[in-house]
Amino acid sequence: MYSTTDASNFVAGVDTAFYIILGISGVFLVAITVVMLYFVYRYNKKRNPVPTELHGSNTLEIIWTVIPTLLALLMFYYGWKGFYPQRYAPKDALAVTAVARMWSFSFEYPNGAVSNDLKVPIGRAVRVNMKAMDVLHSVFIPDFRIKTDAIPGKNNFIWFVSGKKGTYDLFCTEYCGVRHSYMNSTVNVMADADFDKWYKENGEQGATAGGTAVPGAAGKKIMEQKGCIACHSSDGSKIVGPSFKGIYGENVTVVTGGKDRTLKIDEEYIKRSIIDPSADVVKGFVAGQMISYKTELNDKQIGEIIEYIKTLNVK
Repeated sequence: MYSTTDASNFVAGVDTAFYIILGISGVFLVAITVVMLYFVYRYNKKRNPVPTELHGSNTLEIIWTVIPTLLALLMFYYGWKGFYPQRYAPKDALAVTAVARMWSFSFEYPNGAVSNDLKVPIGRAVRVNMKAMDVLHSVFIPDFRIKTDAIPGKNNFIWFVSGKKGTYDLFCTEYCGVRHSYMNSTVNVMADADFDKWYKENGEQGATAGGTAVPGAAGKKIMEQKGCIACHSSDGSKIVGPSFKGIYGENVTVVTGGKDRTLKIDEEYIKRSIIDPSADVVKGFVAGQMISYKTELNDKQIGEIIEYIKTLNVK
């Protein structure tokens, strides 16, 4: 059974293991330091000018073998006790997919809703399935004492129950490239009614980013959800990829097959760059930093992104 009185159901188990290991380490630190100082004083050259030969002691050897073994087993027991429940999520847990990519997270829900932060209902089990789009990432929620890797091509998950409303930090703790330190998000624990309302209102809209009459707003939302803004700015600043500000309709030098050529940034070029980003790389930027979004975006979504990029030409 899990408890909903703490921020997470795993806090007590992990903290107990930590305090036991810390306590044992502290005791040994003090004990070894005291013994060392005693030996320095008791057996220094002035007090023992003539070396004394010491013979082995079976009793001592048994003691310093048995006691560390028992302490190691004790630490293992509490470590395993805190870890074991984390690998067995309830069957009725809310399933959320955490999509990790360089360098952002997005969270996809069964009804099609997509969010840049992990929204969960209070007091209900949530299973977060990991999906890595490019390289190795890791999801770590310090307040909940849970962490696991998102590995390309491998199924992995974490689960938890939060019993306290609030906003909690979520980090990537596996170095994944130049903007690894920017890869963070939050867990937003909401009241049941608030979560159910958000969940219903954002169903399917998360996949299409529709529902707004503001030019380019749908495309901007898609780019935020897919992590595009982690590498491409909209204000002209250079990040990992070219800025989208004022680029539509401009001629740029690209590297194609190792050779330079000039292309116009139009709808065809943007679509090709989304599907095959290494085909024509803008000169001055590194190829291979961006994955293909061929299976991530449909033609309508790509069209919305193009419309958003067009709006960035307006002065």
